[in-house]
Amino acid sequence: MKPDLFQAPDYYNLDDLLTDEHKLVRESARAWVKREVSPIIEEYAQKAEFPKQIIKGLGEIGGFGPYIPVEYGGAGLDQISYGLIMQEIERGDSGVRSTSSVQSSLVMYPIWKYGNEEQRMKYLPKLATGEFMGCFGLTEPDHGSDPGSMITNFKDMGDHYLLNGAKMWISNAPFADIAVVWAKDQEGRIHGLIVERGMEGFTTPETHNKWSLRASSTGELIFDNVKVPKENLLPNKSGLGAPLGCLDSARYGIAWGAIGAAMDCYDTALRYAKERIQFGKPIGGTQLQQKKLAEMITEITKAQLLTWRLGVLRNEGKATTAQISMAKRNNVDMAIHIAREARQMLGGMGITGEYSIMRHMMNLESVITYEGTHDIHLLITGMDVTGIPAFK
Repeated sequence: MKPDLFQAPDYYNLDDLLTDEHKLVRESARAWVKREVSPIIEEYAQKAEFPKQIIKGLGEIGGFGPYIPVEYGGAGLDQISYGLIMQEIERGDSGVRSTSSVQSSLVMYPIWKYGNEEQRMKYLPKLATGEFMGCFGLTEPDHGSDPGSMITNFKDMGDHYLLNGAKMWISNAPFADIAVVWAKDQEGRIHGLIVERGMEGFTTPETHNKWSLRASSTGELIFDNVKVPKENLLPNKSGLGAPLGCLDSARYGIAWGAIGAAMDCYDTALRYAKERIQFGKPIGGTQLQQKKLAEMITEITKAQLLTWRLGVLRNEGKATTAQISMAKRNNVDMAIHIAREARQMLGGMGITGEYSIMRHMMNLESVITYEGTHDIHLLITGMDVTGIPAFK
């Protein structure tokens, strides 16, 4: 196993904009990734398996709901700290960051924001440590970019709700202890329900044969007349805006995470370019390779500035959904382009598991689609600047 020699680029001295706490949080996450993720991740990606043994460590570095208040088991950190943790985890692997993002922004966030005190105390502390793992059920087989057309539904049976339907492409589903599921009531209003593993009629078949996010566990959620206790309904927000609010938090984390993947590809390509000798000199001394590297560090720096400013706006409660969409779209597109360029710089070695680049490239093909596709985010920006929706 090759040692993890990663060195993070900071071309514009952005560390000067971070607090000591930010840097401590980041260094803790970075050291953990180097120690616990890098040595094993290629093996787990090759065999398409999530390394469950890292769950406890993810909780310890703040990978689960770091912005959740301390009274509910969170670390009470700010949004920039959350972003930095996502950056470091995705530098290791997008699939591991997916597990962390889902737990943080799609499970803990809605319970914290939309749940009642009993629900917060029951679930959040155990989710924060990884004792409980969760998943988020919004996407359906026939309803991806148009979640408002979902058909998963529940009926009021007097002393419980009866839930029916199916969700697809659900990270963490095969091993999740709970699922935050979005379904329509009898009037067609969308609500969130906490469904627990073991409830009769609730199954989570795993999705196989993925070429992307291979070290992440993906599955379906099937609800066949599942009896859900009424106290498991999230009471404080309903309508499509409720799950979309969760996606804002997740997309924000992805905007940071994608920078981590891009940094790793750039750092790998830079080191290789200095060491690989062709025609009597390092390939890093050729104009074409320097062009690639110069463009990579430029785009990474722009993305760092974008997310840092977005983090400040999130801390101030001012960030808009459209601003988050812009960052998610830009940064993932940036990262996937850098991964492809870095792969070319490594030639044939770039497709092997000896280096992380091809794994990042395959992972980013999922990241550019989930939590809002590349094109949908473009339309969100377009609607924001023109005032005219163009979704249909």
